Amino acid sequence: MDFAYILSRAVAQGLPLLYGSNGEILNEKSGNLNLGIPGIMVSGGVAGIVGALVYENSVAEPNGVVGLIVSLLCSVACSLLLSLVYCFLTVTLRANQNVTGLAITIFGSGLGNFYGGAISTILGISNNSIPATAAAYKMPLVPFHDKLGAIGTIFFSHGFMFYLALIIAFVSWFVLKKTRTGLSLRAVGENPATADAAGISVTKYKYVATCLGGVIAGLGGLYYAIDYSNGLWDTQSFGDRGWLAVALVIFVVWKPNLAVLGAFLFGGLYIAEIFVPGLTSATKELFKMLPYLVTIVILITTSLMKKKENQPPESLGLPYFREDR
Repeated sequence: MDFAYILSRAVAQGLPLLYGSNGEILNEKSGNLNLGIPGIMVSGGVAGIVGALVYENSVAEPNGVVGLIVSLLCSVACSLLLSLVYCFLTVTLRANQNVTGLAITIFGSGLGNFYGGAISTILGISNNSIPATAAAYKMPLVPFHDKLGAIGTIFFSHGFMFYLALIIAFVSWFVLKKTRTGLSLRAVGENPATADAAGISVTKYKYVATCLGGVIAGLGGLYYAIDYSNGLWDTQSFGDRGWLAVALVIFVVWKPNLAVLGAFLFGGLYIAEIFVPGLTSATKELFKMLPYLVTIVILITTSLMKKKENQPPESLGLPYFREDR
């Protein structure tokens, strides 16, 4: 079997995880443990499909670029709305972060099932496909990639969302590691009382980081829904990718740049069973456990090493009460 093709599929499979993990890293760096990321990813994907579906069925000759923009805006709006709900409940009202996040994930799963079962009837649309928009997403940015051999197949045969994911990952790393804004955000996640005393607006940083992280995670769902799946949504096929993105955060020890390699590794492990002949259904499920087993090993290792830079933010998951400062 073509090794370059296998790596290309691992990259494509890992992209939703890269978006989701980078979104969750920004959340957690602010001290918010957002377990709603899986639901936001599903909601972002479904919202993008619905936007493109309505557009393509409302014009005689749909333009792929317009469909791309419409779906992108719908995905961002939906992800931002859910992130704002999470922020309002956990930051402003100081609700339990775990319960709030899980509620959003349940909502996202329900929205995905609702789309698959009833949205066409409600919208009065008989055609569920969005070929023009899907083609715009899948169009390679390097048109001569097939002439570049294995390198072209692995790295240059993807649409624009592959390169956008890489840009987001490295910009996130740079901001967190090299800028005053990143230092302030990390201070909020480590010790919000000290950050508040130093004049840093804890509420503002938590809101901005959580909302931005949610939008990034939603783009992962959008990529899977339209680029990877050609606009044909199936909640069951999306599976546990959202939770895998959350696990990836631990695997890469909260570092966005390492998430690039980690996402592609997880993507390869997730589909490894496809390329191994002779597996039974039981052994295929064991293969799908590999990313989680690797994450557990990394978690145990980093806990034993006790290096500060490899630990989660000290105030992760804890509400901040300014009155207790």
